[in-house]
Amino acid sequence: MSARDPIADLRRIAFLLERANEATYRVRAFRSAAKALAELPAKEVAERARTGKLTELTGVGDVTARCVAESLAGEEPVYLRRLVATEGTDLDAAATALRTALRGDCHTHSDWSDGGSPIEEMALAAVELGHEYLVLTDHSPRLKVARGLTADRLRKQLDHVAAVNAALPKGFRILTGIEVDILADGSLDQTDELLARLDVVVGSVHSGLNDERAKMTRRMLAAIENPHLDILGHCTGRMVSSRPAGVKGPGDRAHRPRTRSESDFDADAVFAACAERGVAVEINSRPERQDPPKRLIRRALEAGCRFAVNTDAHAPGQLDWQRFGCERAALCGVPADRVVNTWPAERLLKWARTRR
Repeated sequence: MSARDPIADLRRIAFLLERANEATYRVRAFRSAAKALAELPAKEVAERARTGKLTELTGVGDVTARCVAESLAGEEPVYLRRLVATEGTDLDAAATALRTALRGDCHTHSDWSDGGSPIEEMALAAVELGHEYLVLTDHSPRLKVARGLTADRLRKQLDHVAAVNAALPKGFRILTGIEVDILADGSLDQTDELLARLDVVVGSVHSGLNDERAKMTRRMLAAIENPHLDILGHCTGRMVSSRPAGVKGPGDRAHRPRTRSESDFDADAVFAACAERGVAVEINSRPERQDPPKRLIRRALEAGCRFAVNTDAHAPGQLDWQRFGCERAALCGVPADRVVNTWPAERLLKWARTRR
């Protein structure tokens, strides 16, 4: 049997573990091993596998070495085979149709802030999923626990994204963006000059989530009035389960049980403002968020809002979580033509520019 690509198999295992929301240390084991092997000539990898010396490499353990040996022998690694055999259930027809219509993801993170992987890895995973674009939306400076980007770091990231785009497959591109904090007075946590340079701006509340109803409503309405805001991110801020394993960051404690109630605000007023100003409401696909809840998705739909079905991915495998958002959107009757990331990149960019 001809050898398989062991690095591709290791990365595929990591992707499936991320998608299944497995523990961070499991994902890291396979990504670290793939990185270690990618730095060596293929002949050296094969020789180390033959002589049992793979585990002498930093980042390669017994389990990953066994996967490499199986791959080089032309066999699908047992670990990979088991993951594929235990994948999740299929989507129903309506959710599948919406997932198929999606052309990109408008809310993703990299290791420039609190994500776990480089921009390049996130982009290549999006390519493999069939996306046409990926909006990179690392955090803004006030969210220090998530290594939010200062203005200088954001400018450097814009240059880096331009260089990465030049090397990506034709027909795919990274769009520039930010998940900008909505501050206590409703202003956005970045300069107008930089926000104007970005392709897509997602605005989210990350602090003061227990503010009283009138205050939170004023805060959100002020943000929606800002011409730079395109998408209102995870609008209730709720957490329905513990934080997932794939999130990396100085303030994250893996597996810490964490739930959080919804913020209280006048949903009818907020969604009416979104519809009037052309701001899309995010349907956040993260399993621990499921935000907004279905009753609010229906109210936003009735208000005439547009939507964005986003993953808020912090790792490559999480980019396939859009299916969860699609399930909830389909249950609420959200049509594909009301979802902005079913649009081609040029239409999405024109919509955002027009809002400016």
